[in-house]
Amino acid sequence: MNNAKFSKLWDSLHSSYWFIPMLMAIGAIVLAFVMVSLDRVGKAGPIEQLGWVYAGGPDGARAVLSAVAGSMATVTATAFSITIVALQLAASNFGPRLLRNFMQDTGNQVVLGTFIATFIYCLLVLRSIHGEDYNLFVPQLAVTVGIGLAITSIGVLIYFIHHASTIIQASHVISSVSHDLEQAIDRLFPEEIGHSTSESQRLIGEIPKLFAQEAVTIRAVDVGYLQVIDDNALMKLASQHDLLIRLQVRPGQFILTGNELLKVYPREQVDRSIANHLREAFILGKERTEQQDIEFPIDQLVEIALRAISPAVNDPFTAIRCIDRLSVGLSNLAQRQFPSPYRYDETHNLRVIAQPVTFERLMDQAFNPIRQYAQSDSAVTLQLLVAITRIADANRYATYQSVLRHHAEMILRGSRQGLSEEYDRKTIEMCHTKAIEAIEHNG
Repeated sequence: MNNAKFSKLWDSLHSSYWFIPMLMAIGAIVLAFVMVSLDRVGKAGPIEQLGWVYAGGPDGARAVLSAVAGSMATVTATAFSITIVALQLAASNFGPRLLRNFMQDTGNQVVLGTFIATFIYCLLVLRSIHGEDYNLFVPQLAVTVGIGLAITSIGVLIYFIHHASTIIQASHVISSVSHDLEQAIDRLFPEEIGHSTSESQRLIGEIPKLFAQEAVTIRAVDVGYLQVIDDNALMKLASQHDLLIRLQVRPGQFILTGNELLKVYPREQVDRSIANHLREAFILGKERTEQQDIEFPIDQLVEIALRAISPAVNDPFTAIRCIDRLSVGLSNLAQRQFPSPYRYDETHNLRVIAQPVTFERLMDQAFNPIRQYAQSDSAVTLQLLVAITRIADANRYATYQSVLRHHAEMILRGSRQGLSEEYDRKTIEMCHTKAIEAIEHNG
């Protein structure tokens, strides 16, 4: 399995509530059989001399394990109900796209897995207890481990109560999405990647003049969001068959059957088998992910901000937190040269032309919706200009100055139309002046 497909599989497993609990349940089954086997063969040592080991009879062992198993079933149902309520609150307060972040929460998965594992362990050990005189067997060490799991489950329950009340707080949700954005930036925009602008322009001459007319178009046969493009597979196919590939889509887009995925040159080199292999490099799913889609965590933060400043909620402070987190991510991006869309094989032949993600597009994704909805909110508008100033202070490239200035001007014009108080407009103008000075001074 290649890296792209393995990454997609791991992301699907990590976003499910069954994978970790299933592993822990299997571990409980193995542990139960191992403990009972140790008790049967007497490999546990002189356990009767250990004061902390259970030393009661079969009736007591049955009562203890039955009590633990019954309580774990009840606690599991309660924990599951609390989790469902948390998901409903998240969907209503922060948007349905944030549900995936809650599903990925490892803490909840481990809590449910602990309760289920303890329940299964106690059941399996319970069936091995015999009280008949001719076949008396009490797995004392196994029962002791069951009691230890019960005590552990109590600690996990306390953690779960705290965790469940924490993960639905706006600050925690915003911080979690911001962390996803930072990880996506480090993964998709490393410090040294691609060619410089001048070098890319020099190498564009390698594209055939009749590429658009003579290239064959490969179209999608499925429907869904493009989650991952296996660039290694595309590069390998292009090198093996001497192809030049131009991608027509990028991760995050919704793909319909018949949409153009890529163009391949020359046409005569592409048969049905190669076309199918090229399609397999495009992995679709039911929802967007941040694996190769840098816009997805940005859209999540923007969605939280827009819900916060809606008339029904009217919570500008949550929107300001989202803007702060967006400024952190965009400041990080302003310090990096975006990768070149031109990809070369080991012999320095142009093989793949990707759909680039630009700094201008990411700025538009982050600031345009909030600016449009917050024209009449002086606090949010002011924070947008503060964010522009922060990004300008971190900017390393002169090419990004025009983008920052464009957004600062739009924010200023919007405030003049949306704010009726003269004092608020003057405050915005002062902050706009500081932003422009920061833009001109850096880059």
